[in-house]
Amino acid sequence: MLCNVYCRTETTFEAPSAGRKAIMKFFAEALIGLLLCQGSAVFLTAARAAETAPTRRILQLGQQIYVNNCAVCHGTEGNGNGPAASMFRVQPRDFRTGTYKFRSTPADSLPTDDDLLRTVTQGVRGTAMIGRPDLGNDERKAVIQYIKTFSPRFEKEKPGRSIAIPAAPGNTPQVLQQGKRLYIEAGCSSCHGSEARGGGPSSPGLKDDWGQPIWPPNLTWRPLKRGSDARETYLTLVTGLPGTPMPSFGESLSSQDVWALVIYLESLVPLDHRLDPNQFIGEEQQGWMALRMGGMMGGRMMHRSR
Repeated sequence: MLCNVYCRTETTFEAPSAGRKAIMKFFAEALIGLLLCQGSAVFLTAARAAETAPTRRILQLGQQIYVNNCAVCHGTEGNGNGPAASMFRVQPRDFRTGTYKFRSTPADSLPTDDDLLRTVTQGVRGTAMIGRPDLGNDERKAVIQYIKTFSPRFEKEKPGRSIAIPAAPGNTPQVLQQGKRLYIEAGCSSCHGSEARGGGPSSPGLKDDWGQPIWPPNLTWRPLKRGSDARETYLTLVTGLPGTPMPSFGESLSSQDVWALVIYLESLVPLDHRLDPNQFIGEEQQGWMALRMGGMMGGRMMHRSR
């Protein structure tokens, strides 16, 4: 019986014609293509999940670092009005506007991540914004990403290209004379005074964009807020300090002029005005006090909802 069935099956089987072969090949290829597409979709979905998962982890880590180290001054909402803000003469930055003084990018541009990392690592001299090299590199990078979520600018804009700093010219009498002339012509003396010690005729009543009083610094001391490196002073002149009356000279002065002005300013700093980089020169002590306060409050502070 089995033999009869088998035999009948064998005898009724016909070799496919060329047309049937083409049809079968078409459906086989279509089936393989469908399976490959489904596999690709699964792979892409997994890849996207792999891309977004680290971002969530980074933001969660950044939020933790921020709450424990930054919120006591800058506030849980990033508005610069944390519990310790009233302790300081120089008020903490309001992150919501996306306005940052210390950048390598052109005027009105957002800072790069490297710019923000530098500020977190080195701090802002003379203020309560102390440098945090004690935090791990991944922790500092994570808190930067979290801080950026306070301002919609980072979603809508990209940072400009970092400004290249050309080599400085030699410190010659001609360069010094050029810098001295530019100090007057560019209007620096109106705020910083004729001897660059601060207290120029325009300095009384100066305020920042948040309505806080602001004092032109005495430029005959180092470090300045960005430090003692002359290249940092170059960047300050080229980029300006957004949120303050300090304008950008990137469009009005050539790089040679800017360097001449920097070299002149450096010549006004006597040796005994060049302080140890680790020496407290302003509100750093209050910054460390606030940090300890934040460490005690961190666990009880309300986390910003996401």
